[in-house]
Amino acid sequence: MAGPSLTFRPLDASPFGVLVEIEPCDLSAAVARFLEASDEITHALNEAGGLMVVRGLSGLRNAPRELVKISKCFGPDVENYRETLTAERFFHEEVPEVLVLSNMPPCNHPPPPRPEPLLDEEGRFPVQFPQRANWHTDQSYRRPPPDVTLLFGVAVPPHDQGQTLFADCTAALQALEPEVRAQIEGLSGLHAPSWIGRRPQDVRAGVAPKPLLAHQLPQSQPLVRVHPATGKPALYICEEAQMDHLEGPIEGLEPGPDGQGAVLLRRLLAHATRREFVYVHSWREGDLVIGDNRCLLHAATWFDADRYPRLMWRTTVSGHPGAEYAGEAKSWVPEEGAAPMQGMEDA
Repeated sequence: MAGPSLTFRPLDASPFGVLVEIEPCDLSAAVARFLEASDEITHALNEAGGLMVVRGLSGLRNAPRELVKISKCFGPDVENYRETLTAERFFHEEVPEVLVLSNMPPCNHPPPPRPEPLLDEEGRFPVQFPQRANWHTDQSYRRPPPDVTLLFGVAVPPHDQGQTLFADCTAALQALEPEVRAQIEGLSGLHAPSWIGRRPQDVRAGVAPKPLLAHQLPQSQPLVRVHPATGKPALYICEEAQMDHLEGPIEGLEPGPDGQGAVLLRRLLAHATRREFVYVHSWREGDLVIGDNRCLLHAATWFDADRYPRLMWRTTVSGHPGAEYAGEAKSWVPEEGAAPMQGMEDA
């Protein structure tokens, strides 16, 4: 096949995922080769459990529109962040499909807190909830939620800081105790943005929840989703802060941060983030990491934001959420005359 070669191999020290390396060449040739191999790429992503690391596309740092072009390999709709529930400080100034995640202005997005201790008693990086917080899938508070996230490292801190963690929720569901799996079949979680006053700490403190427009309301998502391409079921859950602890977090169970639903959610999060289900990605500049939100959890980790700049670009792709969402309108589209983030400008 013409153009630079592609090499596929398993990710080092990971129970799942695939590494794709593109032979060194200029960006236009690398992007063309990636697009040419889109069927092979998407097949490899699905076969690897929904996680892919791509090296050989470092030139994207000067060409954000090419990231959008690559994103279209994974679905028909590369989302415009100006039309989703996203604060303006995260917008890319030129490309509306690119979200900016950075500790630098104007984004000023801080890293998670430094865990104490930074390493566990065996000298390993802690990954399991609740010692490791922030496990989530992107924008799960929308129906249908996005399918696939692409995250590109423009500028990254040292190799031992600012890692991104990924958990295989397909394998986690398979390993779940039969009685717990039977308990969650048919149940749904209630997902909500973290800034609307429905986190556990907000509810415990009696914080008044934000008044919401119809398109901003929490959304129900099944606890078990069947992947539309592989047919495999996976847990679909999120960190406590991205779940509604006022009316949920699990529909049909006792609500509240200490209710039956919250206890079950914490149990599922701790199970899904056990070390045997987790890959720790240590970033190199120019890495492109692709994660399938339909079957993975991911979490950011601490870095020294006072010393190191971090700049990540993100795209999300939608269009194939699965049969349970067939024919649904987008929940986050506001009524005429309303803005997506109306009333949420301080998010």
